[in-house]
Amino acid sequence: MISKKQKTARKNFREDVFHQVKGIPKGKVATYGQISDKLRSMNYDLRINPRMVGWALHANKSADVPCHRVVDRNGRLAPNFAFDGWKEQRRRLFAEGVRFKDEMHVDLSQYLWNF
Repeated sequence: MISKKQKTARKNFREDVFHQVKGIPKGKVATYGQISDKLRSMNYDLRINPRMVGWALHANKSADVPCHRVVDRNGRLAPNFAFDGWKEQRRRLFAEGVRFKDEMHVDLSQYLWNF
């Protein structure tokens, strides 16, 4: 059974992930690892890893959180992107001016945003 404190921590974690993602400017991307590192640097109480960031983003239902701007450490798009798959993620990034090395990989040397 999950305690009230754990539920609150999980909710705050998701909100903190969403806040970080909202800060990624149009035409840039960040990695799941960058976001988890940023939250750890904020002395977050939970042990955070990139996969947890992905789970939080997959649970997002708000169009105000630009989840499409988050990719894996190699610039790879999310195969199960929440809003209709990786092709939609690619379409959204391309519309913002992001270009790709191949069908599934963003060119991180040009488009990676540093916090």
